[in-house]
Amino acid sequence: MPARVLLLLPTRTYRASAFLAAAARLRLEVVVGSDEGSSLGHLMEGRQLVVDLDRPGDVADAAAAFHRERPLDAVVGVDEAAVLAAAAVAARLGLRHSGESAVAATRDKRRMRAALAAAAVPQPAWEAVDAIPAVALAAATRLGFPVVVKPVDLAGSRGVIRADDPAALAAAVERVARMLGTDPGCARPGPPPLVVERFAGGPEVAVEGLLDGGRLRVLAVFDKPDPLDGPFFEETLYVTPSRLAPGDLAAVERRCAEAVAALGLTEGPVHAELRLPAPGDPVVIEVAARSIGGRCSTALRFAGGESLEELILRQAAGLSVGEPRLEGASGVLMLPIERGGRLVAVEGLDRARAVPGVESASVSVPVGEPLV
Repeated sequence: MPARVLLLLPTRTYRASAFLAAAARLRLEVVVGSDEGSSLGHLMEGRQLVVDLDRPGDVADAAAAFHRERPLDAVVGVDEAAVLAAAAVAARLGLRHSGESAVAATRDKRRMRAALAAAAVPQPAWEAVDAIPAVALAAATRLGFPVVVKPVDLAGSRGVIRADDPAALAAAVERVARMLGTDPGCARPGPPPLVVERFAGGPEVAVEGLLDGGRLRVLAVFDKPDPLDGPFFEETLYVTPSRLAPGDLAAVERRCAEAVAALGLTEGPVHAELRLPAPGDPVVIEVAARSIGGRCSTALRFAGGESLEELILRQAAGLSVGEPRLEGASGVLMLPIERGGRLVAVEGLDRARAVPGVESASVSVPVGEPLV
């Protein structure tokens, strides 16, 4: 009998198709938990849960009720907005997963930074502040310019801005506060909380890994060849395998293992970002209890043609993962948005697909969608 896996899918995730395709290849039975029901819900009886992913306890209640009738073998939160709910479900049902507190620490940069500091894991100097320019300036003065302003609970570099002087800092704080004030998912009374960090220069890499009983297995390291010096930090080009020197690459893997241990993560996928201000001495920028976002995982293929999502689901369902080996070199390019507005049209896709070496080109933003 195939294992039954609950996939928690935020409605707006780009990751749904990759995980569903992986589950089909592994012949897993999938139950989809999402914050909106499918228009084909009458065809998905017994395979769908409509839940509010922002309320992990309620999601755990719904999953427990479902589990009594149709036992679940695994739960996977496929995107940042689903990882807390997945941890709550796993804790309630006794399924394999990192603990709720550890996952929660990855969703709040203040908690993450505090945990790394307590374990003496190298990271940028930082302070937690309210989004008040004078308060942020006092922190930046103590840390030393240039600094980076970050919302505490957003991903994908949203609201991350470098400031080189007091005027730029005030503008950054005000911009982030406005952004958070108009985002329904971030609205809260009073000035929103921020983290101010001393800017860490040097090359940046992204690490994809799987945790098994606290042991980190690094699956891939992406280089980010485009300079990421700000003032904004849009994700653009990812290339793997990394061209770091062997010693630097080994240091990145060690530092990543130190970071996940400091946070208490023990099971499942990990996505981490690190910088190397000096050779052999990386600092931790971010750690997430999920796989890489967007469509970046399409750049990864492992021995036998397996995808990153297949490896994640294999482990969650208790199937053998073996010793995954990355096949070949590849990359993914996300086009930066030059200015805000509304998407009217995209031209040149066919020409892009015809370029030698390009395997696919796609547009994930619907026409008419606002761009910022």
